[in-house]
Amino acid sequence: MLFKNRTTPVAAKFPWLTPTVLNVLSFVLLTALVLTSLSLGVADFSWQGLWQALTQQADSSDLQLLLVSRLPRTIAIILTGASLAVAGMILQVVLKNRFVDPSMVGATQGAGLGLLLVSLYLPSGSLITKMLLATVCAILGMILFMRLIKYLPATDILMVPLVGIVFGGIIEAITTFIAYQTESLQLLSVWRFGDFSTILAGRYELLYITAALAFIAYLLADKLTIVGLGDAIAINLGVNQRAMTWFVILTVAMISAVVVVTVGAIPFVGLVVPNIISRLMGDRLRRCLPAVALLGSSLVLLCDVIGRGIRYPYEVPVATVFGVVGAAVFLWLLLRKPKPAAKLS
Repeated sequence: MLFKNRTTPVAAKFPWLTPTVLNVLSFVLLTALVLTSLSLGVADFSWQGLWQALTQQADSSDLQLLLVSRLPRTIAIILTGASLAVAGMILQVVLKNRFVDPSMVGATQGAGLGLLLVSLYLPSGSLITKMLLATVCAILGMILFMRLIKYLPATDILMVPLVGIVFGGIIEAITTFIAYQTESLQLLSVWRFGDFSTILAGRYELLYITAALAFIAYLLADKLTIVGLGDAIAINLGVNQRAMTWFVILTVAMISAVVVVTVGAIPFVGLVVPNIISRLMGDRLRRCLPAVALLGSSLVLLCDVIGRGIRYPYEVPVATVFGVVGAAVFLWLLLRKPKPAAKLS
């Protein structure tokens, strides 16, 4: 076998937590959260009324509410969480750094800048036009970031996310300056804080593009894993390292752009979820990506449910809730001390 299943330290403590068990638990959690999300909201909704509408073929406000608002919102959350988590996982593997995600490599900030520019100069542009221009800006941001980190020491992995945070801050400052000069700060705030409260049928379908990109990443999982092992190994095994790197750049940029255009930026999803899964299951993408997608969907949906219930009937944006959780996990990853290696007898 090309890839051997290595036991991670966390998996060694919990031998019963196999990949199958983890996926089943994530699926059960996701199912429970989906039912909770469909039931939660300001408008009155009754499962009994929905059942009567389906069995008696009668008009019902419950069925209309489910199809127009509740179900599209839940699907959008699942697609967003899964795609951002997958994007973070493949980015970390190819960059060989566990402390990066799309919001730390200029992709999310670049997409926001592109969306602002197209809104100012092409205000009547379609969603596809906004997505394409946001994707181009996200790609340019990622390319510039990749060039910057070439000058960093290869052994200092903590410098990469720190440079990414500073780099993203610079792009956000430029975006804010342009928005201030054009009196578009309120418009900019809509994209900076991911929120699903405005999702209705007909306003989220672009997110299916992210599902297709995540599926393509799964098909190329073995090649991406080989690239993560190092340039020399990739060349010896006949994998085009440059092509795979460009695939990751394009995939991460497009996923970031579609999410920003549709719901706004949601930080740390691509950082927290891959780190949790890699500690439990290792780095083999063929085995990890389904678990990453399931856990990413579950965590984003959980944060959305918390945001809707914590100040009911008002909502706290999911980006705020996940930002608090993600920032705490990121600081823990930076500050935790690795366990000393066992001494040889």
